Amino acid sequence: MENWHKYFLLILVAINTFSVTANAEDTPYIIDPNIERREIHSPSIDTENFEIGIQYGMISIEDFDSAETYVLRLALHVTEDFFFEASYSEAQGDETSFEQISGGLPLFSSSDREFSHYDLALGWNIFPSQVFIGDGYGLNASFYLIAGIGNTTFLDDNWFTTTIGAGYRLLMTDSIAWHIDVRDHIFDREIFNIKETTNNIEFTTGISLFF
Repeated sequence: MENWHKYFLLILVAINTFSVTANAEDTPYIIDPNIERREIHSPSIDTENFEIGIQYGMISIEDFDSAETYVLRLALHVTEDFFFEASYSEAQGDETSFEQISGGLPLFSSSDREFSHYDLALGWNIFPSQVFIGDGYGLNASFYLIAGIGNTTFLDDNWFTTTIGAGYRLLMTDSIAWHIDVRDHIFDREIFNIKETTNNIEFTTGISLFF
């Protein structure tokens, strides 16, 4: 009888083990493996490889202040990463710093201040990405670099021009995209027998259409 307390403890352990086992069988799974996946709808570039767009912005013509500019662009997407682009832009140069200081003494005619530029460039979609709107809709986007060569007509002369820049394309539908671009048109210019290399920074934004 002196070992009765040991038998009593063994009975309690057996009852407790049976109770835990029974409760475990009735407990539902804490983690449900059947996860409901949400659907993301994102427009992709249309099957056509050509893109035409119109953009508006400002260009800083060195020594001639900033002016409005209008740009027409035509691109051929060779692969998902690279594209060729031809562009044409126009602007009207303002007064030079000297003209403003001298009280408006004109050094150039209005036609001389007409600024037009065309080039052929190669673009590289360096950072493709997506922009999500709400829970179920995503827009394809891309940050790209671009460089090319062309010609600038300004001050009644033509100047060989190198263009470098970067842009951001947001594909709003399968065939319509929104662009933001910044480019530098670099050319050697000679005014009054003074030769200088000029940087003409252009900021534009606009819509393009794939076809």
